[in-house]
Amino acid sequence: MPLPHHDIAIIGSGFGGLGTAIELKRSGRHDFVVLEQAAGIGGTWRANHYPGCACDVPTPYYSFSFAPEPGWSRLFAPHTEILRYLEGCADRFGVNRHVRFDASVTALTWDDVEQRWTISLRGTPACTARVVVQATGGLSRPAYPDLPGLQTFGGSTFHSADWDHSVDLRGAAVAVVGTGASAIQFVPRVADVAAQVDVYQRTPPWVIPKPDREIGHRERDLYRRLPVLQRAQRGAIWAAEEYMGLGNTRWHALIRPLERLARAHVRRAISDPAVRAQLVPSYRIGCKRVLLSNEWYPTLEREHVGLVTDGIGRVTSRGIETTTGVTRPADVIIFGTGFHATQSIGDLAVEGRDGMDLRASWAEGMEAHRGTTVAGFPNLFLMPGPNTGTGHTSQVFMIEQQIRHVIGALDQMDAHAAQTIEPRPEAQAAFNKRIARKMEQTVWLRGGCTSWYLDGQGRNTTLWPGSSLGFRKALVTIDDTEFHFEPRRQVARATEVNLAAGV
Repeated sequence: MPLPHHDIAIIGSGFGGLGTAIELKRSGRHDFVVLEQAAGIGGTWRANHYPGCACDVPTPYYSFSFAPEPGWSRLFAPHTEILRYLEGCADRFGVNRHVRFDASVTALTWDDVEQRWTISLRGTPACTARVVVQATGGLSRPAYPDLPGLQTFGGSTFHSADWDHSVDLRGAAVAVVGTGASAIQFVPRVADVAAQVDVYQRTPPWVIPKPDREIGHRERDLYRRLPVLQRAQRGAIWAAEEYMGLGNTRWHALIRPLERLARAHVRRAISDPAVRAQLVPSYRIGCKRVLLSNEWYPTLEREHVGLVTDGIGRVTSRGIETTTGVTRPADVIIFGTGFHATQSIGDLAVEGRDGMDLRASWAEGMEAHRGTTVAGFPNLFLMPGPNTGTGHTSQVFMIEQQIRHVIGALDQMDAHAAQTIEPRPEAQAAFNKRIARKMEQTVWLRGGCTSWYLDGQGRNTTLWPGSSLGFRKALVTIDDTEFHFEPRRQVARATEVNLAAGV
């Protein structure tokens, strides 16, 4: 019996997967399926539900350009509103009926005879697709530190990305490992209920004030009546974010005022000079992700909250022992230690042309052509892919450029009467050589820090080393000089079961 077949399969239903599905329908393409491993739409914004979870990019800019939302309650919306926004977009654009929930993809295998992908699913029969858009995102796999003795701990442990709401933190002694973007959001909420909170910091982040505010009913009504005002607001936010991007990638002097702002922020909030010194980074601002919070430093000033900068030696049955031999009791350990962002396909096994293994081909670091396609892996689009992340602007903007690139590639395949599209190896090599050359001038490599942006070889294969407009321009070209188009082969084919027929 033939496997179920679709023209296009999208893996994931976060901003990347959902946006691709919407644009496919808007372009008149309806033969597609969205494979979502969870039980609902939302991706990262469904998976992350820790206390205090919110966007750290102004939400009018952290949304689809084709689907503005005038009803945001705050400039930086909480995760519940972003999740409702994504669910609303899926409903509004008729995507829901294309989604298969609880569909966990384990492997992709290219069939060079049939010119299509076989998609293996955990616990259910496989399916096939001519084109695959891998849109599970770079922040989907929590990173846990390898701490000696962790298995002996007698209390509860969990990661911020897999928050265990069944654990009662009221009156508990809580150890928080990590001081990244998630930790500075949930630690203030944990401190509201816990008896003691010890925050284990390896490297301090740069933290600046968060210019958040409530958006009142009158302002929301104004955006509904005059959408041009919200578009202007979005443009202003984009321009401000681009300024920081120029400081990260080209003219580092531009972000020095931001560093002065951050120093003043910690100076105003932290009274103890010794603690203050532990919170001021020694690296340049922008080298690691710049964090926004008005609550982080005041929380560290609370009597029952302690900042621990000694290294973690081991975990005991009752707490954490530092490298200096001091043991602090803990009932709960919460990891705010980020994600594996330098391997965008996660645990997915991807076998391309001639049995080529994608993870093996990335042994020395991720690499793709224009951040989206990879030589040897026809009809596969990665979103976000290598060097498509951003250290300054909205990731949704970057995702939209990749979606346009995918739609453009499909259009070019139609124009060439092609069954497959694949980047030429020499074009991919030339593109990544330019990326590496531009990356050498960025604060991420010259700022004096080691961050999750870097892979095991010290290469930044995560971020785009330029402006967002430069990224948009880089993804426009799709032609024969950079891509190989292959026509449909005349081979005997089994009858395909098209699940999207009539959808």
